Amino acid sequence: MNLELIAFTAKGRALAAKLAQDLTQQGQTAACTREAGMRVEDWAARGFFRSQGLIFIGAAGIAVRAIAPHLRHKSQDPAVVVIDELGQFVIPLLSGHLGGANDLARTIAKLLGTQPILTTATDVRGVFAVDQWARRQGLVVCNPKQILPVSSALLDGISVGIWSRWPIVGTLPKGLFWSEPDSAQVVLDWYAPKQQALWLSPKTIRAGIGCRRGIPAQSIAVLVEQVCQQIGVSPDALCGVYTIDRKGDEPGLLEFCSQRKLSFITYPSAVLQAVPGDFPASSFVSQTVGVDNVCQRAALAEGGVLLQEKTALAGVTLSLAAQIPHLDWRNEL
Repeated sequence: MNLELIAFTAKGRALAAKLAQDLTQQGQTAACTREAGMRVEDWAARGFFRSQGLIFIGAAGIAVRAIAPHLRHKSQDPAVVVIDELGQFVIPLLSGHLGGANDLARTIAKLLGTQPILTTATDVRGVFAVDQWARRQGLVVCNPKQILPVSSALLDGISVGIWSRWPIVGTLPKGLFWSEPDSAQVVLDWYAPKQQALWLSPKTIRAGIGCRRGIPAQSIAVLVEQVCQQIGVSPDALCGVYTIDRKGDEPGLLEFCSQRKLSFITYPSAVLQAVPGDFPASSFVSQTVGVDNVCQRAALAEGGVLLQEKTALAGVTLSLAAQIPHLDWRNEL
């Protein structure tokens, strides 16, 4: 996670510096980012939209007032954790499951040798938290409103049916039972369920894209949204954009990836031409860039399953492919 820390006293700043170092050593990206003279409100406003987690070392009230104007939805807000300056209490305030604040609090508490203070009902009662498990497995919650009925049922002792397109290693958690795809209350699939169910999708969909020079990001977004809607996959399940190396500096592609926080990977024409399979070929594209098909070959450059063949609109070509996920029922850090 990309984490930013702030503290308000000398003792708190020393704790923040040590914690940032320890978290970074564990593979996080953590730093104390408050600039000299910066108001806490301005620090929070900046960090809320650029970081995955904010860590306040100080009073919980300060944190609450600083983040309050920026709250959106639990599917969008970053994790927010508060720690007292003596490191005795680690409290996740916001986005406990989807944003990872509970797991972050557990990690910090372990580093400090203390206990996290968790208040989410599933954690307090030891009930399976489907949204927390989904995050740990790299799954996107495509319709967060459906978390509540599933979690409420589990908390009330009502069993919940689940269906997955892929095998899940391990023992099915208490409260869940395997169900048919059309009747399950939780569905793991690239494609949207037909019924009202919590839809979890692996964030493994690769967008292979080709485009003319100067195509704006909006034109790319229109085609991506259109194709995703047509075939029933979630744009939130995209993991990156893949194309030919000569498009590595294409402003529209770079802007599209920046807006969606997607990775941007390019391949030489020889690598794309060597991708096995039958692809719609274009002699014009071949003469221009040295490969007969950019988008579909780029989408499948690392293998996977083809979800959508080459589709073209207004100077943009798009193909979607996806990597098969490896899932298990482990529910610990």
